[in-house]
Amino acid sequence: MSLLTHRAYWRWSAGVQLARLPGTMAPLAFTLLTTATTGSYRLGGVLMSVYVATEMVCAVPVGRLLDRVGPARGLSALLLLTAAGYAALAVAADAPAPVLVALVLLPGISGGALAGGFRTLLADTVDDALLPRAISVDAMLLEGVLIGGPALVALLDLAGTAVPLAAMAVACVVAAALVPRRPASHGRVESAAEVPPVRPGAYLPWLCCAFTVGLLLSTIEVAPLPLVQRLGAPETAAPVVIAVLSGASIAGSALYAWRGRTGDPRLLLGGFVVGGVVLAWDLGWPGLLASIAVIGGCTGPLVAATSVNLQRLLPKDRRSAGFSLSFTVQACGFGLGSLSVGVLPLWLAPLFGVFAAAIAGAMLVRKPARAIGTVSVTS
Repeated sequence: MSLLTHRAYWRWSAGVQLARLPGTMAPLAFTLLTTATTGSYRLGGVLMSVYVATEMVCAVPVGRLLDRVGPARGLSALLLLTAAGYAALAVAADAPAPVLVALVLLPGISGGALAGGFRTLLADTVDDALLPRAISVDAMLLEGVLIGGPALVALLDLAGTAVPLAAMAVACVVAAALVPRRPASHGRVESAAEVPPVRPGAYLPWLCCAFTVGLLLSTIEVAPLPLVQRLGAPETAAPVVIAVLSGASIAGSALYAWRGRTGDPRLLLGGFVVGGVVLAWDLGWPGLLASIAVIGGCTGPLVAATSVNLQRLLPKDRRSAGFSLSFTVQACGFGLGSLSVGVLPLWLAPLFGVFAAAIAGAMLVRKPARAIGTVSVTS
């Protein structure tokens, strides 16, 4: 069945985009809320830090719980708990800072495994042949959510500082309603023989790929202003960097979706290495835009290849925890990349991403092409 007419996929996609939306809204929503109630944005930064840290700590344990109770049933409960957390924050907007910090723990605890749970459901929603295309289309839609989340907060804030938080709660409730109760199995029962046990070390190359994506992307997304200032351009030119990165990422995912099969991730990691090295050098506007375009173009396909190959390795009863770990590792990479931009010379920060990409490529260099996934996916 074509992905464009795959009703189950589009229901899944609507649910996962709504589940992601509150996370993209949270930074600005927390900041606007605390600025209005305390006169300072600093408490908003504290809330966001606690929220992210709680998600990262709880993602794998809660993902394991999802595996035990079933991702479909567990996701609905987690989404409703997350909605309750955002609603509590909206109601207690004027509460003292310690109360707000305590309340933000609830959406952090329950929200950390949502991405892993939805990714597990995708394996039961589309068949293996459509999986690379489905992940690529999802990566394209994610770009829209990342851009639309903060814009929606700015719009809703005009109606009141607690309104964005209420909207975040509503989004989680609607996402819970969209979670399929009985995911399709495509007439296939996966036995233990189909997913043989693998050594823990087999996951490391793909986790390293996820870490590399976060690490190198953050050096661009956090540093558009210094990158253009290095060229002597005004601050108004900074959005050009993000626009090129997002456009290249969408184009790369679109091309990957059109091909409909996984490629050799070693080539994509090579693109990260080349793009990161050129980004580190001060080669003017042509070098800056070319390096960002190469990195952005490789991002979506590398994320898809990583996700597909992790699914091949993960036992079916450990997928929610495994994918939650992958997303957490990527988030750690993003955090460390952001830190490197803040404490290191601008030319040095991208080289950490280059090093990580080279390490991931070295881990994969011994693997045969069939194991890496150069043809259409089969489990």
